Amino acid sequence: MAWILLIVAGFLEIVWAYTMKLSQGFSRPVATVVTLIAMVVSFGLLSVSMKTLPLGTAYAAWTGIGAVGAFVVGVAALGEPLTPARFIAAGLIVSGLILMKLATSQ
Repeated sequence: MAWILLIVAGFLEIVWAYTMKLSQGFSRPVATVVTLIAMVVSFGLLSVSMKTLPLGTAYAAWTGIGAVGAFVVGVAALGEPLTPARFIAAGLIVSGLILMKLATSQ
């Protein structure tokens, strides 16, 4: 269950990163509110997952999901460049997440 909560928290990190960009420096009220709600829920779920999972594993997975997800959203929705180096970097993060999961007993 902790991993499910952590994955949801990671996806909410993607949401708040994207809506923070859309808020244009918190000048757009709807995007700002969505950002703040997603942040609070994401941090809350991360905190609950840390009751069971080791700190390093939970935090690395949460930030990794958010980083790769934000990268994908940036490329897909915002037209950011998909260069070979950026693609390889994202792949390395995903590889690290998989290894972190395999190395954690829970």
